[in-house]
Amino acid sequence: MNKNKVAKSCGTHDGTFHADEVTACALLTLFDLIDIDKIVRTRDLEVLANCEYVCDVGGVYDPSQKLFDHHQANYKGSFSSAGMVLKYLESTHLLQPHEYKFLNQSLIMGVDAHDNGQDLLIPGVCSFSQIVSNFTPIKYDCSEQEQTDAFFKSLQFVLGHLRRLRERFQYTQSCRQQIAECMQKYHECLFFDRSLPWLETFFELNGTTHPAKFIIMPSGEHWKLRGIPPSYQERMKVRQPLPKEWAGLLGPELKAISGISGAIFCHKGLFVSVWETKQDAIKALEYTLQQTKE
Repeated sequence: MNKNKVAKSCGTHDGTFHADEVTACALLTLFDLIDIDKIVRTRDLEVLANCEYVCDVGGVYDPSQKLFDHHQANYKGSFSSAGMVLKYLESTHLLQPHEYKFLNQSLIMGVDAHDNGQDLLIPGVCSFSQIVSNFTPIKYDCSEQEQTDAFFKSLQFVLGHLRRLRERFQYTQSCRQQIAECMQKYHECLFFDRSLPWLETFFELNGTTHPAKFIIMPSGEHWKLRGIPPSYQERMKVRQPLPKEWAGLLGPELKAISGISGAIFCHKGLFVSVWETKQDAIKALEYTLQQTKE
């Protein structure tokens, strides 16, 4: 154990940077394990030896020593430094398993795959790693200071993205009990008194076998009637579409054809419609269900 290690410091390589070490540093910062002003960019092993954490450089993967490199020949895993740090956060119980799974599947797996040359390059699709790469200086002959300044700009971007992901996940989890109670109470349609993220949690709670075909919930100052997908994987489909004659209609046209005075809008895909009041949305539900029975 090096007694000269600087507490809450982190070493990573200098030169051009990539999404994996930027994300690794952002994760350590997010969980208050390192300070941004104690991040050192170098390949000098003597300098790295004084850092509490080392990411993406040094040739050693040893979580017990807080060393997270994946470039050495004897490492055969699929992690980049980002995946290594995320796993460390779970193993030290700073991340619970369900949040580890969320962050891994929503971001980190893709960063690992990109850094290891295993991601799919699809024309027209820009990955998170490609966005981070766009922070690097444009000119190849830029100075090391320009690289370092760009690194810290990208770090702030990634840190903000991670923070929002966690906050969104925690908010979704806070709605879980309300969704579970609603699933127990209702059958054909789930009724929510406030707008909330329901789709993913619904299917996590065995929504695939639940009989509900629609949900009704507030949408801003109005109310929406939305079809439920058959499964989370088929979330662009619905178990039952809205009446086909409503497709793409607005205001007066939708009011006339539906006979509901509070009609505002029906999507041409027939998966969602918006109504002035909850009672209007219920009328739309009743009309849709009755039409199916007929």
